[in-house]
Amino acid sequence: MTKRDYLSGLELTAGETLDLLERAVVQKQETKAGKRHTSLAGKNFALLFEKTSTRTRVSFQVGVAQLGGTSLFLSPKDTQLSRGETLADSAMVLSEYVDGLIVRTFGHDRIEELAENASIPVINGLTDLHHPCQAIADFLTLRERFGRAKGLKVAYLGDGNNVTHSLLLVGALIGVSISAACAPGFEPDEGVVSRARGLAASSGAEVVITSDVQEACSGAHAVYTDVWVSMGQENEANRRKKALAPYQVNEDVFRDAVPGAIFMHCLPAHRGEEVEDEMIDGPRSAVIQQAGNRLHAQKILLELLAGEKNGV
Repeated sequence: MTKRDYLSGLELTAGETLDLLERAVVQKQETKAGKRHTSLAGKNFALLFEKTSTRTRVSFQVGVAQLGGTSLFLSPKDTQLSRGETLADSAMVLSEYVDGLIVRTFGHDRIEELAENASIPVINGLTDLHHPCQAIADFLTLRERFGRAKGLKVAYLGDGNNVTHSLLLVGALIGVSISAACAPGFEPDEGVVSRARGLAASSGAEVVITSDVQEACSGAHAVYTDVWVSMGQENEANRRKKALAPYQVNEDVFRDAVPGAIFMHCLPAHRGEEVEDEMIDGPRSAVIQQAGNRLHAQKILLELLAGEKNGV
């Protein structure tokens, strides 16, 4: 069987992605009831992480274990990449040892090169351009909160970053409208927006990029934000905080949202910057549910790409 990767979130079809969400709902309930799943029995996975991580690392390692597989964590200092071995050579060698590779890195070109040279599935655990595993956890959270994902609207406020890109692409794919309010100069990548609009034309979703917070939040079922200063952007911190200050999430931004609209954040949060403490700790907050759903959405993704019925 031809191996499949998950790099941008568009490697799965809309139907497969929606089915993933439904399967995650069921398997999450079964796991909490004590049922064991063994779809990754005998499978081994490597986590090659060039960036720090809490949720991505723990959720993947626990998810593999819950499905009967094993995993090993590789930081930059643990491999010969730190001494100049090429990505291509590393990908080919690791393909001889493990059944899947989960990567967290900087430039998206790095994971693309790994995937091109690996004979095993490569999963994007985060790059500077995309964070698709976060998006499927987000849409699983919406599915649980509202009984569906398709047809909902998410308002994103702040920096048009990798999280924004994945919300736009995966949302447009499965019919979730995304309205992103970003400060001038902080809009999402034009190529990503164009691709999302093309997908939205087929799914019935809407893609809106604006600088107006209330325009974005009007009719939203969820208001989403992320940190203003991501890993590697520390030298831009003061400029970013000043430009993005009007995009802080507080109760006021919900005035035109739908009744029962929720607050979402991929975490970690810089409390008092992109979101007020009262919001992240309040009754609208779904952030812990989102974090938990990383585990459940990713388990179904692992089954799809490398499970016992999908030999690599």
